[in-house]
Amino acid sequence: MGFEFIKKLPTPEEIRSQYPIDETIVEIKTKRDQEIQDIFTGKSDKFIAIIGPCSADNEDAVCDYLVRLKKVQEKIYDKVLIIPRVYTNKPRTTGEGYKGMVHQPDPEKKPNMLAGLIAIRKMHMRAIHECEMTCADEMLYPENWRYLSDLLSYVAVGARSVEDQQHRLTVSGMDVPAGMKNPTSGDLSVMLNSVVAAQGAHRFIYRSWEVETTGNPLAHTILRGAVNKHGEAIPNYHYEDLRLLWEKYQEKNLVNPAVIVDTNHSNSNKQYEQQVRIAREVLHSRLVDPDLRKLVKGLMIESYLEPGAQKIGGQHVYGKSITDPCLGWEESEQLLYTIAEMC
Repeated sequence: MGFEFIKKLPTPEEIRSQYPIDETIVEIKTKRDQEIQDIFTGKSDKFIAIIGPCSADNEDAVCDYLVRLKKVQEKIYDKVLIIPRVYTNKPRTTGEGYKGMVHQPDPEKKPNMLAGLIAIRKMHMRAIHECEMTCADEMLYPENWRYLSDLLSYVAVGARSVEDQQHRLTVSGMDVPAGMKNPTSGDLSVMLNSVVAAQGAHRFIYRSWEVETTGNPLAHTILRGAVNKHGEAIPNYHYEDLRLLWEKYQEKNLVNPAVIVDTNHSNSNKQYEQQVRIAREVLHSRLVDPDLRKLVKGLMIESYLEPGAQKIGGQHVYGKSITDPCLGWEESEQLLYTIAEMC
């Protein structure tokens, strides 16, 4: 019963001073942040591809994957901006299972949060140096945001976190785009209310401080499908779903209406191969409807070096997901070229 206080963790400022960024990272992030912002504000008509492993479980495999992404980005840069998924925090439906590198730098060993905080910072720094792209991560713990805030160019708030007040208010203090997923129930009003909260200014308690935020005009929605009372997946990426979201956006006093469509999770019923078909359908919807071309800013795709998924332990396959199954590299590369052709 109760809490056992294991160790006091360093503050974000202490970790950042021990592992500081250099001018190369500052320059890359400054340029990337502006490019991404221009897409969400409508100044640029490029399309966003947020793509990468379900969970970043192995630094070498992740960076191997990102170097490959860099080569593709160079070929499609005029139409598509790639934001690599380097997800180091993983929400778990029942609280069981691998919760990401921040918990376990080595999935085969016991949790170690201090080692995890250092590992995720070092991996994001290495990623930027090797692929020259700043990345996306999921915000599982709002109080951990500042450990990576000088490195990330995109943040996702998951379906189980989007109704939480602290997540919403923390996003209101960010200066990068933050995607708010629809809850697992699929309720669009909950998702849009989270964007309203995130775009507003607030005063609240954060890391033992009284803080004040100015609001984040780049907060937006992510459609990831839903689950009904029988546990069955309900997709929400179809044309009619996108039109409904557009209409609901018009009813809200929100700037920069935008959505990213998640091609996996409940949209694919975790049938990862379906991501290619789903991506094509979303892109087609944009082509036939000017409103949706303005609204749909990008896709979120789960992809790794090897297709599918594997269990932790046993005969480990390099570059294969240990959480949700992902597209393999060959399918992912071709999908990115297809996205560029259809934009």
